[in-house]
Amino acid sequence: MKSLFYGLCADIDGNEPFLHDGFQTTLHVKSLGHVLHLFINGQLQGSAIGNANHPDFTKDISVVLKPGKNKLDLLSLTVGLQNYGAFFDKTGAGITGPVELEGLKNGSTVDLSSQQWTYQIGLKGESLGLDIGGSSLWVLGSPKSQPLTWYKTNFDAPSGDSPIAIDFTGMGKGEAWVNGQSIGRYWPSYIAPTSGCSACSYKGSYSSTKCLKNCGKPSQKLYHVPRSWLKPSGNVLVLFEEIGGDPTQISFTTQELQSLCSLVSESHPLPMEAWSQDDPTRKSKPRVSLECPRSNQVISSIKFASFGTPQGKCGSFSHGYCRSANALSILHKICIGSRTCNIEVSSAIFGDPCIGVVKSLAVAGRSLVCMRNMYTRL
Repeated sequence: MKSLFYGLCADIDGNEPFLHDGFQTTLHVKSLGHVLHLFINGQLQGSAIGNANHPDFTKDISVVLKPGKNKLDLLSLTVGLQNYGAFFDKTGAGITGPVELEGLKNGSTVDLSSQQWTYQIGLKGESLGLDIGGSSLWVLGSPKSQPLTWYKTNFDAPSGDSPIAIDFTGMGKGEAWVNGQSIGRYWPSYIAPTSGCSACSYKGSYSSTKCLKNCGKPSQKLYHVPRSWLKPSGNVLVLFEEIGGDPTQISFTTQELQSLCSLVSESHPLPMEAWSQDDPTRKSKPRVSLECPRSNQVISSIKFASFGTPQGKCGSFSHGYCRSANALSILHKICIGSRTCNIEVSSAIFGDPCIGVVKSLAVAGRSLVCMRNMYTRL
């Protein structure tokens, strides 16, 4: 994350033509991306972000000024820069202007772009060593919904060797450090578009919009913490929160993988309860059912799927002489991210790769265990 502060002092006497209803006006800013925060006299007044398709944006922010001197601060942030594609070196970022105060009286404006601005690169907290947990400036408490706030807490590493992750639910946008090592930028408040996710197939030419997933969900939420960075006790977690959040909602998770598998034939008899005369499932086909044993588990991957004449047993499945080409993609769509999934063993679902042959469906996958709230929260 690269940050650049722009600062400007403006004297207001209340008679300016760009003011309306007292000391209200609108600040107009144009930026090439990716994120912009506006502070008036130290208070966050508004923010703007671009997106993957259009990182640039123009933002009008309503502000209230006070008589006398007013401090305007613009915090411009980049969240990674494109390093591939044609003419990527010409892709810009940051505030390009104009930066204007716009009023409602006769459309009057004041161009601030050409005035004398000050600027600051980086964060003062980093120069003070806050990211490594140092400094004597820390105070007790967990303030919520405050922008540009540093947080620190201590935690002990759990026993075992399962991977550890931090769930940043409740936070806005910022960066995290564990024992002085940055684990990356978190941004759970940024929600991915609700559209664009569909059945996944990597056949054909590739594009950046192929096989999108997790539409409508936070783009960044869970962050892995390498165990090699941790001590048995006394580990330090530091956060820099940009826009405000609730650190009491942060939780730690460990992840464990458990294997799931099933092999069911088209000729497999239905369960006894399905033979009830009044049961409508009596006419249904055999089904493969996968279910994670714990309520906090989801199916994280399907390692093998074959509809046709699969060979072997759980743990050592292989394809037979006939198989459906789309079995794996169908299972991915139905099962990934769910605790349970059920699918009919039928050519109507997978197609018929070998007419006249009794076919079976073999599936092998893994479930992901997320054990939450292992530590005292921030």
